[in-house]
Amino acid sequence: MSKLTKEKNNTLNEEVESELNEHAELTNEEAEMVFAEAEDSKEDSKEIDYSTEIQTLTSKLEEADNRYLRLQADFDNFRRRTRLDIEAGEKYRAQKLAIELLPALDNFERALNIEADNEQSKSLLQGMEMVYRGLVEALKNEGVEAIEAVGKEFDPNFHQAVMTGEDENYGSNIVIEEFQKGYMLKDRVIRPSMVKVNQ
Repeated sequence: MSKLTKEKNNTLNEEVESELNEHAELTNEEAEMVFAEAEDSKEDSKEIDYSTEIQTLTSKLEEADNRYLRLQADFDNFRRRTRLDIEAGEKYRAQKLAIELLPALDNFERALNIEADNEQSKSLLQGMEMVYRGLVEALKNEGVEAIEAVGKEFDPNFHQAVMTGEDENYGSNIVIEEFQKGYMLKDRVIRPSMVKVNQ
């Protein structure tokens, strides 16, 4: 190979090498830029991930707070209902016994309306009256009282109309006769009065 050809080859090689180096430098710069962009986008995605995570945790916290508040309200309602049930149970504890004793009181009242024609029946009636008064007093101590009916205006909350009639001595819608006494336990009607109402 001639000296001239060698020189040409060397020059050509140098040019190619120079071009390759230039291209390699450009590529390195580009690679650094791409790497920097990748780092920035990685940081951005981290920020996005953090904000998404924060939103998720915030919504979970709000949900837990709401659940806690609902549970607290449910517990307060349960405690209030339990207290009211206990108070009602204490207040109306005599209701079952009073209802069971009312037919006996009715029988006593019917028996006391009998006319006594001799001393023996009079003393028997006095004894029955004493027992009757004792029962009435015991029930009164528990809060049981008779409902007033005759001469009062008919009230469906306290009276049960079984008949109607016409009496000039009473106004319209006034109870004129009582067939069976009604009773209240404190503020609760345990048996309404069976009555006849004037038209």
